[in-house]
Amino acid sequence: MPDSASITTSNPTSRSVFPQGPSFTLDDFSSRDFIVKEFIEALSDSAIAYRRSTLGPPGGSQLFDPKPLIRTFEHAQRRLGELSGDLEIKENELSAAVRRAEAQHSQNLNTLGRKLKQTIESFQQLDTSLNGAGSSIALTNNELAGSTGNMAVETGRRLEELDRQRRRALDAHFLLECWDSVSNRGELTLLENLRRSGTGDAKVRSAQIARQLLRISQRLDSKSWDDSGGKINIPYGNTNTDENKIEEMSHIKRNTREIIEKFSETLEKDLLKQFDDFYRKANFEGMKDCATVLQDFNGGASVIALFVNQHQFFIDRSQLVTEEVGGDLEAWEQLADPDAEPLKVEPSLQSLVDEVKVVVQEESAIIKRAFPYYEQVLGKFLQRVFQQSIQQRLEMVLEKANSISSLAFLRSLQSSRSYVSSLVDDLKAHGLTEQPETISAQTALVLDQQLEDLFVPYFVGSSYIEREKKTLEELYTSLLFKFTTFHARRKKAATTFMASLSKSGTELLSSARDAYIARLEASDVSSPQRRMLLQVAGLSNSSDVPKLTDIKLTEEDGLPSISFAKRMLKWLAEGVGRGLELSVSSETPKDMLTLLTLLLSMMGEGYIEVCLDAALETATSQESGRTEPDLAYLPAVRNAIAIANLMVMCINTLLIPLATSSITVRREMEKKTNLITLRIEEKINTIEQKIIDATLTWVSKLLTGQKKNDFRPKEGDNAAWLEKLQTPTCASICAFLTRVHNTAATSLPSSGSNLRQLFTEIALGTRNLLLEHFKRFAVNGPGGLMVTKDMTQYADLLKSWDIDEHIKSPSCTLDVLLEVGSLFVIGSEALRERIRGGVTNGSGGRSGNSSGSSSGRGSGQAEAGLSVQEVRAYVSRREDSNTAAMQKVLNIF
Repeated sequence: MPDSASITTSNPTSRSVFPQGPSFTLDDFSSRDFIVKEFIEALSDSAIAYRRSTLGPPGGSQLFDPKPLIRTFEHAQRRLGELSGDLEIKENELSAAVRRAEAQHSQNLNTLGRKLKQTIESFQQLDTSLNGAGSSIALTNNELAGSTGNMAVETGRRLEELDRQRRRALDAHFLLECWDSVSNRGELTLLENLRRSGTGDAKVRSAQIARQLLRISQRLDSKSWDDSGGKINIPYGNTNTDENKIEEMSHIKRNTREIIEKFSETLEKDLLKQFDDFYRKANFEGMKDCATVLQDFNGGASVIALFVNQHQFFIDRSQLVTEEVGGDLEAWEQLADPDAEPLKVEPSLQSLVDEVKVVVQEESAIIKRAFPYYEQVLGKFLQRVFQQSIQQRLEMVLEKANSISSLAFLRSLQSSRSYVSSLVDDLKAHGLTEQPETISAQTALVLDQQLEDLFVPYFVGSSYIEREKKTLEELYTSLLFKFTTFHARRKKAATTFMASLSKSGTELLSSARDAYIARLEASDVSSPQRRMLLQVAGLSNSSDVPKLTDIKLTEEDGLPSISFAKRMLKWLAEGVGRGLELSVSSETPKDMLTLLTLLLSMMGEGYIEVCLDAALETATSQESGRTEPDLAYLPAVRNAIAIANLMVMCINTLLIPLATSSITVRREMEKKTNLITLRIEEKINTIEQKIIDATLTWVSKLLTGQKKNDFRPKEGDNAAWLEKLQTPTCASICAFLTRVHNTAATSLPSSGSNLRQLFTEIALGTRNLLLEHFKRFAVNGPGGLMVTKDMTQYADLLKSWDIDEHIKSPSCTLDVLLEVGSLFVIGSEALRERIRGGVTNGSGGRSGNSSGSSSGRGSGQAEAGLSVQEVRAYVSRREDSNTAAMQKVLNIF
């Protein structure tokens, strides 16, 4: 089948039906960009393009025709063969040329070696002749070498000096030529040619000469400087020119100052543009040359500003930094919740700081390569990063947090300070321009200063601690709102001394409640903060602030809560930790004193003392003895004591140790703490004393209900009396004392000695009341048994309590009750022995209220602690006391 590609038309101007072969030379293969794959693809593409042009649009059933490709590659192979032959010929020619050059090079080395040897010999002969012909014969080889070395050093020094003088002369000559050109012809052609030479050294020299020309113009062309009235501070030394020759020059006809300054401005702009071009091409050597020259103009300020202002980081972040702070509203409200764990740094600020960390580390390496004074440039770059990017975003984040609540602001301030501080630490650890070595002291100082300047507006004076105090005060007031409202509503009729003292507490509660309501109604309180304060107060469902004074309260709202106290101390601990992290260490003692004063005021006076005052009022109202004492207020006292212990523990372990650096502040804190602790202890002691007094008053009232016939039963009632375990009065007293004991034991703290002392005082008071009580009743024989039973019940009950051991141990104070009971039932002979035993042991004069130790006591009277007079008083109440036998016993003493 004939090839369709070989068909041609009759038009003589038409191109060949066969594709033209590719045309290429050796230069095509000598390029560094030559790639075999691309070369082959180019050959194939030419053949495929030709086939498409001849066959028209592709059809779905066309077969692949390899002939154009085969012809193309055959032509390329023939051409490559021709080029290979040409290359071989050139290679042979070059090899021959190399062999000829190597031979010539070897011959030149031999010739130069002979000449060098001759030169050394001639130099040695010259040196020998200079050191004296007479002594040259006696010189050894070592001496000759030493003399030659000294002579060489001296010759080198003189050559260097001559070279310096020559350079100074050339510089002075060139400077004079430039001055002549600018003063006479008003042009700086020589300096322009030097500037345009393109080398970095030429540009540096141009800048130096321009400065020297300004100095000359200032001295010789005073008319050009009349409007300035001052001199330019040029950071170079003397111009090394002959000033006498300069002064003898012809009269100046041009405004040299304007011409030179215009050239300097042009030179500076040109260098800045060149620096920018080098920066875009990452030509660090060129950047360094430009920066070195520009340092002569204004200390490098212009080139630093160009580098910093056009940095891509600031261009990309210019819009992002000014974006509104968003975020999840729930996350912001959680940040304002005092019981929720504080969140991390705000996401947009975190992203910015993370990017700053990467950019600064990367740019520090570029700055070191591009600037000779890289530390100065890095300092300016860091200042721009902190003072523009981070500061703007930080202010927006804190403004957003402040619109949520004051606590959200403080938490955001803490997290932001912590995150930026970690950025500074990471940059210091990296080393920046000194990486991998330790960061330079100058850069470290810049970082520390930028960190301090970033947050210093928030710590001016006492603004920070006042904000912390205000935040805690708002939270405490919210938490105790129901409590303060409950106790403010209590009726406090000033009929007693204690009630009059509690008026100050009432006024404190009312003021705290009013301050809370006024705070909620303030215009600067945002809706999220108002909602959070109501939630803390347990009033999340209350939206109408004016109706807060009419809310319904229960008895539980007026009781102290340990969980509330723990929340208050937790909030305080968070504030202390935040203060230690943020504020200046020298102000820490004063800050701790401020927080201590707030804690003692809100928790000590406004919470603990108010609870104790309420309990004290209740206890005082029960002293009259009209009704049985109700100790239902004791759980509140127990919680108040526990809260007081927590408060004092927090003060002693957290606040006071942080004020150790200031002895004065520490002493003041200890004084305030001891003062309020003493006041709380006095109120607790007063309450316990009121409990004792009310209990004994009621016991005394119950004893007054004792019937006279309880211990003088009739003869027909003996059997009935013997079946009774105690009299009704004894039963009621024992039941009452048991209730008091159980209530106090479960309601007051068992730790310490307060509860034991309370029970001990009640036991001793009950004992004394009973001893006086039985002196007023006549007792017959069967009644004596009832006295014994009652006394046994009393003694057993009181001994079962947790009281002092020397009170309830055998043969001690409480056993006197058993002894008194036995005095109504024993016979005359036994009574005589008991009295005689008491006198023998020298206890005849002991008081009946004695609670002394049982040591040294023998028996009877001494064991019971009764004196003879008391024994006589009890025995005289017996019906058989008028018998001869009993009178005989009573008259022994």
